[in-house]
Amino acid sequence: MSALPLFPVNLVNMAGSVADIIFSFLAMRYAYLLSRRQRDNFLWGFLFYFCMALSAFSVSRAVGHIVKQFLLMAGDDQIWAGIAPYSGGVNTLLLISVSAVTLFYNKSVQAYEAVEQRASKLKNANLRLRKAAAELQELNLHLEDKVEERTFELSKSEKKFRHLFSNSKDMIFFGDTANNLLEINESGLEMLGYGRDKEPHLNLYQIFHNEDDVFSYYEMLDDDGYIKDFEAEFQKKDGSIIYVLISATAIYNDDHCIVGCEGIAKDLTRVKTMTEQLVANEKMVSVGQMAAGVAHEINTPLGIILGYTQLMKDDFAQDSEAYENLSVIERQTRASRKIVADLLKFSRQSGGIRMNINLNDVLRDVIAVTEHNINLDHIKIHVDLAGNLPEIVGDAEKLRQVFVNLLNNAGHAMEGLGGGDIFITTYYDGKNRHVIARLRDTGQGISEEVKVKIFEPFFTTKPVGKGTGLGLSVSYGIIKNHGGIIEVESPALDQKLNKKVQGTAFTIVLPCAEEADVTAVCKDAELLGEVKSWPK
Repeated sequence: MSALPLFPVNLVNMAGSVADIIFSFLAMRYAYLLSRRQRDNFLWGFLFYFCMALSAFSVSRAVGHIVKQFLLMAGDDQIWAGIAPYSGGVNTLLLISVSAVTLFYNKSVQAYEAVEQRASKLKNANLRLRKAAAELQELNLHLEDKVEERTFELSKSEKKFRHLFSNSKDMIFFGDTANNLLEINESGLEMLGYGRDKEPHLNLYQIFHNEDDVFSYYEMLDDDGYIKDFEAEFQKKDGSIIYVLISATAIYNDDHCIVGCEGIAKDLTRVKTMTEQLVANEKMVSVGQMAAGVAHEINTPLGIILGYTQLMKDDFAQDSEAYENLSVIERQTRASRKIVADLLKFSRQSGGIRMNINLNDVLRDVIAVTEHNINLDHIKIHVDLAGNLPEIVGDAEKLRQVFVNLLNNAGHAMEGLGGGDIFITTYYDGKNRHVIARLRDTGQGISEEVKVKIFEPFFTTKPVGKGTGLGLSVSYGIIKNHGGIIEVESPALDQKLNKKVQGTAFTIVLPCAEEADVTAVCKDAELLGEVKSWPK
């Protein structure tokens, strides 16, 4: 069997070796270009060195194969036998270098990643520093504008709350735990009678009328941290009392300890007075209705008794004892009928003649009649009547009865004092179109307990036999029937001195003729009950 020719195999071997060299160098060139384009990319650098080792191995192996084929074809087997060990050794070393590059790739990648991670951190830190530097530079450039803007906002906010503090019509105050008022607005100072100049060292004990209210005030602050709708009495600079409604909040420090308080106090004096007047009004209306019923029931039997008494007197001689007894019965019956008539007047059931009258003329008539008897008790009447006083619509006779009652009461109030003064003034309230008459005495005054009862029927402080307790009740009904109000104050205000003095003052407020016409046709008591009470 003949051997196959080896030339084709040798040719392919030589061609493959040449191709191996060419492709390895092409790969090395491509890796070189990539590593040059991206110098920071570790992968391309590794690939370039790997291709270099692979190219060296390809050259060594290809040259060895080509030299071997040429020597074998030339018949120089001995030469190749001497060269072959060296060629194989070189190939082995180059192949080891390729393997080494491959084996150390993993460690190189880990080192590269660690370096990249650290570089990334440094890069991020650098970016943050640049951003912070940019912000700092921006802040530095616009710091003045920002400070000015913030200052303007704070000034605007402070102005708004200062405006609320200064212009509030209620008292706004700030206090500490020692009961001192650290700051109080002008309305609060005026409410307490201190004017617009702040008095030094104002303390809660000075303005609370009852000391127990101060303890209750701080106890509620300590327990709840706030106070809502706490009713109390404040004492003004002149000693008078006002009623207030307080709402307050505790102020805490960083340790949550109370260091003070801030509060608002609303003056309820006028509201409380009006409420008491309304309650008294309703009470008087009810009593008036009851009195009217009682008066009608009593009036009938009294009329019968009086009639039969007068008839029986005709049957006896005037000097007889029976005639004298019947005269006593007649006299007492007439006195009882007068009381009944007063009750009817109080209940506003009796009518009267209404016309335009001048209140000054009514007062002059009353003074002319009563002045002599009053002067006998060393009491002097001082008259100050306003000129050109507008007319009112009313019953002159009933109004005279009112002022006679008031003058007599003023005289009784100064009994045992050795004399005194009665001041009668009239003036016109143009704003509300009211005619006002004021009668003030310098007597002993009226206590608070008595003051709330003086307009009640049959209430009197006079001894038995000196009064029925219907004078002021009837006067109240007459003034109410005229669409006006009657008020009492004790101690009284001296309008010239503008201070409280000993004595009692009655103020009667009546509407002018144009407004009083409303009451001229209101003869029914229930209709009159709906006529408004004229304000001060």
